[in-house]
Amino acid sequence: METDVSPTNSVPDEQDLEQQLAQRTAQLESALAHAQALYDNAPCGYVSFDRDLKFVKVNQTLRDWLGYSADALHERNLLGFVDSSQANDVQRRFDRFFNGEDSDPIELELRCHDGTRFQALCTSVPVVNEDGEFVCTNTTVVDITDRKAAEQRQSSHSRFLQTITDRIPVQLAYYDKDLICRFANAAHASRCGKLPGDMIGAHMSDLVHPDLLPVILPHVADALSGSPQTFEAERDAATGNRHCYEIHYIPDHQMGSVEGIFVELHDITERRRTEEFVLEANRDLEERVKERTAELFKSEQRYRLMVDAIHDYCVYFVDETGSVTEWSDSAQRMHGFARDRILGQHYRQLLAASRATDEDDVVDADEVLKLAMAHGQWETRGWRLRDDGSRFWAHTILTALRNEEGELQGLSAITRDMTAAKSLEDVMNDLNRELEKRVAERTQQLVAANKDLDVFSHMVSHDLRAPLRHINSFLTLLIEDMGEVKDPAIKQYLDNISSAAKRMATMIEGLLEYARLGRVAIESQPVPLAPLVEGVIGHLKQENAERNISWQVEGDLPVVRGDAMLLAEVFTNLLNNSVKYTRRETLAEIKIGWQISPVGGRTFYVHDNGVGFDLEKATNLFVMFQRQHHSMDFEGNGTGLALSQRIIERHGGRIWAETSPGEGCTFYFTLPFDGLEPELEFPQSAMAELAA
Repeated sequence: METDVSPTNSVPDEQDLEQQLAQRTAQLESALAHAQALYDNAPCGYVSFDRDLKFVKVNQTLRDWLGYSADALHERNLLGFVDSSQANDVQRRFDRFFNGEDSDPIELELRCHDGTRFQALCTSVPVVNEDGEFVCTNTTVVDITDRKAAEQRQSSHSRFLQTITDRIPVQLAYYDKDLICRFANAAHASRCGKLPGDMIGAHMSDLVHPDLLPVILPHVADALSGSPQTFEAERDAATGNRHCYEIHYIPDHQMGSVEGIFVELHDITERRRTEEFVLEANRDLEERVKERTAELFKSEQRYRLMVDAIHDYCVYFVDETGSVTEWSDSAQRMHGFARDRILGQHYRQLLAASRATDEDDVVDADEVLKLAMAHGQWETRGWRLRDDGSRFWAHTILTALRNEEGELQGLSAITRDMTAAKSLEDVMNDLNRELEKRVAERTQQLVAANKDLDVFSHMVSHDLRAPLRHINSFLTLLIEDMGEVKDPAIKQYLDNISSAAKRMATMIEGLLEYARLGRVAIESQPVPLAPLVEGVIGHLKQENAERNISWQVEGDLPVVRGDAMLLAEVFTNLLNNSVKYTRRETLAEIKIGWQISPVGGRTFYVHDNGVGFDLEKATNLFVMFQRQHHSMDFEGNGTGLALSQRIIERHGGRIWAETSPGEGCTFYFTLPFDGLEPELEFPQSAMAELAA
């Protein structure tokens, strides 16, 4: 009996194939329709040209811009949409494109169906067949009408600005921070022998005569540093003649930095000539005035200083022998002597006898006259006499009066009543002496107290070492006798005793160091801080090799005056604290820098991004054994800041902190500076190129 065997996979029949083909065709048609919709509704125009620049295919966007239907554009030439003046240039550009010589975008002005025009940027890509033969171009058309209008407005504005500046006689230019010329008016360009357009983009070294560069570069550098410059100089004008100019270099400040400089040159040649003419005229006038007033000089010289209305002053005149020749009303008012009684008398009658405790100038009256005539003027102070026998404290100036030939015409005496000021000065001197006495007594008491405190601290710390050593020795013997301790409580007790003893030993060492710093002599010498800080950081890096710490040190740390070992201890204490209190940070940041102190010296700082602390509660920040964090959180014994403060104060400086919880901490301290002030440097720009 035979059995029919059929294949496990039946072959699709013709009907199934037709259904699959229909489905695939529908899918392709749908995708094609979608692509056509995207092509037609794109935000830019798409067009294909053949080699004769005839439209092959145009999307709906470009058809809408031009105002033509697809049928109307079919087989039409691109050149029909541009002006005849552009047609030849467009044809040449596309010929180079077809030959593979030029593929850059081209800007066209296309004419629409309604007569309007728009600016278009055309970017073409060639389409070739399998044999590499050219078929057509795929060209993207972008409407750049608005951009071209903006460019046109900007160009018009620039031309307007250039026209205005070209009409003024002042020479104007602008150079950026790289000393590249960005603007120049006609006057400035003419002096350089160029047109304004030729100046744009040129470097200053190409526009300025090499002999002038060393002269103007310092002014340019100062202007680029933010300091306006104004000076006068002679320069060659466009005609070749030497002219005098007033030159201004004005910094262009933008967003807190100088981006360039404005250059102004004002021709002041005529002004200089006028000034010289006026100067000569003034000299001639002065000579004439001197000739006319020679006969009045003697009288004018005598009465010029008479100020009778001022009651605190008086004026009188004496001859070379000291006899009074003129007695003014102000002199009679102050001294009380009548004119007829004092004229012809020696002026020593106006001087009162000095006392042993007085501070007046002990000089003979005749000697004062000689000194005044020899030096032209002499000042004395002391007690003066009135007609009624009373005395007053005064300050007197004797001035020798000479004519143009140097001949002595007499002497003027100007006396000022200083009795009230003298009384006040005596009171102030008494108060100052009393204050100095009290300060000296208090200083002596403080010195004695500090000395006793240092001795006491040293003795206490030294005496505490002996019992502490006994505690450690007996604790060691106890642990050895007990052997292995199984009771955890007893083991904890022993560990606590050992830890407390070690902490006590550390505190005693800190107390001894604190006392030692009060007695040790400061070996002041120049200390370069850069290698000192690098050494401290290197030691801390070795101790904290597993930590991720960013060390930021300013590269120009100065040289200070002080004790190198003690200053190293200060940086060690502060940086060790920064390392300790940034332990919880994934990336610890520690910065060391400095700045010039407005009151002299230098201010240094150590900043970290650690835990910080509440500064308002840290009233005992620099007190021995006082800490701002619990020892369970951060180890330490509270001596580092106290020791650092004492070292800084021994150097004549001070130390303080700025911090808040969770915001890091910054310690500042001041130190005396050793050396000259640093010189200001020019900004980095094309100055290096010019200097070379």
